[in-house]
Amino acid sequence: LVQASPRLPCCTPFTMPVLARSSAACTRPVRSSPRGRTNLVVRAHNVPPPTKATESHALEVMRKFSEQYAKRSNTVFCMDKSVTAVVIQGLAEHKDTLGAPLCPCRHYDDKDAEADQGFWNCPCVPMRERKECHCMLFLRPGTDFAGDETSITMDEIKAGIAPMK
Repeated sequence: LVQASPRLPCCTPFTMPVLARSSAACTRPVRSSPRGRTNLVVRAHNVPPPTKATESHALEVMRKFSEQYAKRSNTVFCMDKSVTAVVIQGLAEHKDTLGAPLCPCRHYDDKDAEADQGFWNCPCVPMRERKECHCMLFLRPGTDFAGDETSITMDEIKAGIAPMK
């Protein structure tokens, strides 16, 4: 975790535009840890548009995250791997553009505000609390559409998202 820097102001509606113009990082206290330290959310502003290299990197990061979280949460991917691929691609795009893996299966009036709030950042609160994934990325074994795998390859992702391009 990052320690607070006295030079960087917290994100507020008043400081966000200033920080966006200055391309500085923004920190905001989230909650205290058991040791009494304050955990911070650090979000970069003026993030450059994603390139092919960063798109591939974000896709790989979200693929690995999805596999690890499925194993840790005792969930599985959808039996139709193209569903899994499209959701992982959406998470990667939001990670590139918003700095957070905002759920790609919902409509937002203000994506930046939703990403900052964190409720719908993957894994979202309903998934963490009740194992309910609206996107069908993480499914309980034995439920409708649940497959039996907790892994997906980059080739499977590329094949799943190819018809969309």
